Amino acid sequence: MDPEKLTLVFPTAFMNNPSSMFGHTLLRVDAKNQNQNNALVAYAINFAAEPDSADNPALYALKGLVGAYPSRFTVMPYYKKVREYNDIESRDIWEYPLNFTAEEVDRILLHLWEMEQAEFDYYFLDENCSYQLLALLQLANQNLDLVSQFPVTAIPSDTVKVLVEAGLTQPPHYRAAFGTRLNHESDLVSERIYLATRRLKEQGIYPSKAEFTESERAAILEFAYEWLNFELYDDGLERDITAKQLTQILIKRSQINRESPFPSVVRPETSPEQGHGSARVGVARNLYQQQTHSTSVEWRPAYHDMYDALDGFIPGAQINFLDTKLSLDDSGTSRLDHLNIIDVLALAPSNRVFDSLAWGLKIGFDRPDANTDSRWFVEGGAGKAWGQADGLHFYTLLKGELSQGRLTGYDVIAGAGLQSGLFYSINNRQRLGLNAAWIALAGDEVDDHFSVNATWNWSVRPNFAFRASLNYQQWHQEEVSSRLSAYYYY
Repeated sequence: MDPEKLTLVFPTAFMNNPSSMFGHTLLRVDAKNQNQNNALVAYAINFAAEPDSADNPALYALKGLVGAYPSRFTVMPYYKKVREYNDIESRDIWEYPLNFTAEEVDRILLHLWEMEQAEFDYYFLDENCSYQLLALLQLANQNLDLVSQFPVTAIPSDTVKVLVEAGLTQPPHYRAAFGTRLNHESDLVSERIYLATRRLKEQGIYPSKAEFTESERAAILEFAYEWLNFELYDDGLERDITAKQLTQILIKRSQINRESPFPSVVRPETSPEQGHGSARVGVARNLYQQQTHSTSVEWRPAYHDMYDALDGFIPGAQINFLDTKLSLDDSGTSRLDHLNIIDVLALAPSNRVFDSLAWGLKIGFDRPDANTDSRWFVEGGAGKAWGQADGLHFYTLLKGELSQGRLTGYDVIAGAGLQSGLFYSINNRQRLGLNAAWIALAGDEVDDHFSVNATWNWSVRPNFAFRASLNYQQWHQEEVSSRLSAYYYY
């Protein structure tokens, strides 16, 4: 390895894998005389679970929560991890050079060698990839105390923040994902260039000199190469046939003596560790038309919702875990308003390059009728989203749900319907949203339910926000309510 330095690598969240929804961290061993151009041939240190490939996503998540999977450290070429995260899963990567001396790096690697055969129980919430890497790095210097700050959960972005605040990192390098680069090029080309690129990719028709300038032909060839190369991995195209087509495109491009017409992807202004804290606590005042007004306290250990500040997070994605709300009304009655065990929304917008699936899953307990009746529920949906996830953003989902509890007379009631909405970012600090949901319930004696809510969120600072909402709910009875909340993130 000829090691000299270490780099912490943070691939951002991957919504289609339960174990990667919060991101991931690994280490890169940087050799002497290594630079950014040859970093791909360095070695990577990864800690990960070894799940049973036959387990479905629900069983996978459950076993991960209770430590039922073994895990271990592995060492492999860094380019394999970049191919996995940056290209196949299309996750942006942030690389943080670490301020360890060569002696400290040797100490870390010697201990890693000692643990070559060691096996651990893997817990998604605390003793996960990020926690174990902090424990490994902590051995570099006896004065370091990194893992004690994570007694309950170890969210990857929070572990990066701890290293940054300890002065152990240098400014990060940004490595744009395959999909990010492809979207970037798609946004820059005209409809004419886009259609010519599709003809080349799908029919093998190359742009003619009579119809396109040299710069336009260069753009078509580069765009087609990126697009086809992405589909090779994403869609599982026939490798031999596609590789020949890609090689031919590169040959044609090499014959045009023009610089690339595409500028590099702009590095995001905010790196992941600069975003809001993953945990959130809040207080709110709730006003009702039919019911007694109340004051509530909310707590969420992780991680991010659609109205939270976008800086450092993936636009169009929401992951709430164990989101809890307790209220005390003005007559002195206390109650649990909701406990959302998991609440996920992935609203990646479709565009002329990507035909993305939007989906959501929510499991928990709530009181949707704003009274003492309650239910346990499971709901999920799939559909489409359009627009810009960090601008004006629309979505529609076909939904299904199961409810059981006092609200349903303790019967299990199934329902199906629609959920639609829009989000708009006024600026980096203010978000607006309008959402509606209608569910038709099975059975003649139960009412359909319908809700509409309008929300405004103002992130005064990265870790402090105000939120106001106006809600209409109909299930057994109509209720109009409003809420003003203050949130602190940590």
